[in-house]
Amino acid sequence: MDTKLKNQDLDSDIDHEELDKDEFKPSVEARTVMEEIVKNSLILPEEGALVEGKVIAKEKLALYIEIPPFGTGLIFGREYLNARDVIKKINIGDLVTAKIVALEGEEGYIELSLKEARQALVWSEAEKAIKAKTGFDLVVKDANKGGLILKWQGIDGFIPASQLKAEHYPRITDGDKDKIAEELQKLVGKMLTVSIITADPKENKLIFSEKSQDNKAKLSLIEKYALGDTVEGEVTGTVDFGIFLKIEDGLEGLVHISEIDWSLVENPREIFQVGEKLKAKIIEIKDDKISLSLKALKPNPWTEAEKKFKRGDVVKGVVIKHNKHGALVSIEEGVAGLVHISEFKNEDDLRQTLELGKTYTFTINLFESKSQKMTLVFGAVNLEEKDQTETKKPEEIKAKT
Repeated sequence: MDTKLKNQDLDSDIDHEELDKDEFKPSVEARTVMEEIVKNSLILPEEGALVEGKVIAKEKLALYIEIPPFGTGLIFGREYLNARDVIKKINIGDLVTAKIVALEGEEGYIELSLKEARQALVWSEAEKAIKAKTGFDLVVKDANKGGLILKWQGIDGFIPASQLKAEHYPRITDGDKDKIAEELQKLVGKMLTVSIITADPKENKLIFSEKSQDNKAKLSLIEKYALGDTVEGEVTGTVDFGIFLKIEDGLEGLVHISEIDWSLVENPREIFQVGEKLKAKIIEIKDDKISLSLKALKPNPWTEAEKKFKRGDVVKGVVIKHNKHGALVSIEEGVAGLVHISEFKNEDDLRQTLELGKTYTFTINLFESKSQKMTLVFGAVNLEEKDQTETKKPEEIKAKT
């Protein structure tokens, strides 16, 4: 018989409807094995990963989400209650994003969290906003001594006072923290345009800045000025670390306390008044910040001092400050050096020996006018003998005594 005809006869003997019967379907055991093979061949997502899936069932305290090809996810128990307000608005067939809490959860389902997924997405959005320098119009919810509190995407954020624009910065002459808080409280309820500068989900820290949104306008003003320019400005604020000068509307510069005078300045508030007009020199322009100096417009006393003083000179000096390193002594206006604490038994001994405001005799141990550095030794001392004594071994000194 022709082989082709034989095959046709065999094919005609088969009842194709019989193929649909259960006995021709894979057994439960076979399906389980197949499912395990497929599951094991997949690279499963890690716990904490975000996944997207379609809602396939919704029960009283459970939400089932199909996550192909990994299986079915389940939101239940505490995770369901935490997200119940969101779940109310979800319908079967909706696509949702969830965070994997456990890969092998209740009854083999992948346990999911909507709330944690939402938070992860928000922090991800915050990171993108930082890179894009996106601006947000947000209402100030509260204030404290350090700054303002805002809410963005359900997360509390903070603007430090130092990140406020000039017109919102609390200008308190005496630096009273309670008065600063009162000034900041006036901004509660107002809308500010801000951008995110720090987003740290682990610390739950979201920091905003009002300054960064003012950059473009500021940079266009700064372009008019160059390093070394002398400008006239109005004192708009005095703080512990210096004074602010308004160079023109929308542009301020900082005179750091170290750039106020060649002499020691302890408290800028005792020297300057808000509204006072001053001339200053631009010593640095960096991004949208201008640094100014008042002392740069005055003669450098170290230049003249270099002609008069050298190592080994015995001089008279006034004690102007104590610190943990020793005593700061001025030998003439604007020229001061340190007497190290190691010359004394302890800090109390130093303070009792060298009283503030009193004049004593010192010997210059180091004098470097270029770096404006000077160290002194208390009393009239022969430095050569002192150096020899310090370099001798302890047993040699003991033998002589």
